[in-house]
Amino acid sequence: MIPLEDNFADVLGKALAGLGLTEHAAAAKAGLAPRDVQSLLSGEFCEEKARALASALSLNAEALVRLGRGEYHPDVAPPGNLACVTTDFQGMSVNAYVLWDPNNHDAAIFDTGADAAPVLDIVRAEELNVLGLFLTHSHADHIHALAKLKTALGIDAWSSVFDPVRGTHTFRPGDLFTAGCHFIRTRHTSGHSPGGATFVIEGAEVGVAIVGDALFAGSIGGARNNYEEALTNIRREIMTLPDDTILCPGHGPLTAVGLEKANNPFL
Repeated sequence: MIPLEDNFADVLGKALAGLGLTEHAAAAKAGLAPRDVQSLLSGEFCEEKARALASALSLNAEALVRLGRGEYHPDVAPPGNLACVTTDFQGMSVNAYVLWDPNNHDAAIFDTGADAAPVLDIVRAEELNVLGLFLTHSHADHIHALAKLKTALGIDAWSSVFDPVRGTHTFRPGDLFTAGCHFIRTRHTSGHSPGGATFVIEGAEVGVAIVGDALFAGSIGGARNNYEEALTNIRREIMTLPDDTILCPGHGPLTAVGLEKANNPFL
């Protein structure tokens, strides 16, 4: 099982940075001593102090406490025609995804991860006809294998017009692509990156959204300078999807809209 990308201390740190608060300012707002905030940020969980700091940072205290106790880990399985490929990039794991039509095997790839080989293994094993590669954003861990995949498969790649990647075509929010029986709708979820995109898979029996680093299970992507923008886009473009929609993040395990509404401290 893929571990969570962030623990409770990471969540607190991201909220603190996003709000532009120093540890001393956050402590004063929460009625805590600065050393209490420092101990929480270092990973020493204390429920009472965590609740106080969560309230001061406008986080969901119950959800934060569940993270602190180690009680939240979504157990969401992808549909049989969606593969999550996890590779290592400079000591951290990163996800890419392969989606295909089980009838005619037309397929799409989302992000590349650090290594083209496991993606190509799935393409060969399932005898897929890959029609395109779609990038959630331009950060190095998500595009590292771009050139190798394009060359090996002879395909076009696509990135957001707001964060274009060299060697790709660009799309705009609301653009629609097809891969067999699936429609791929682009949504703008900037914050973590200026052109952050979510790909909503329409026309499937089970709803799926590839969210990149906009959202993780129990957390969000770092958005130090665009925190409110990130939260607004997540709520408008992702949390408005049906609760059973499977969310495929760029790091960590798969989750679902309903699970994040109940268990993500930022929501």
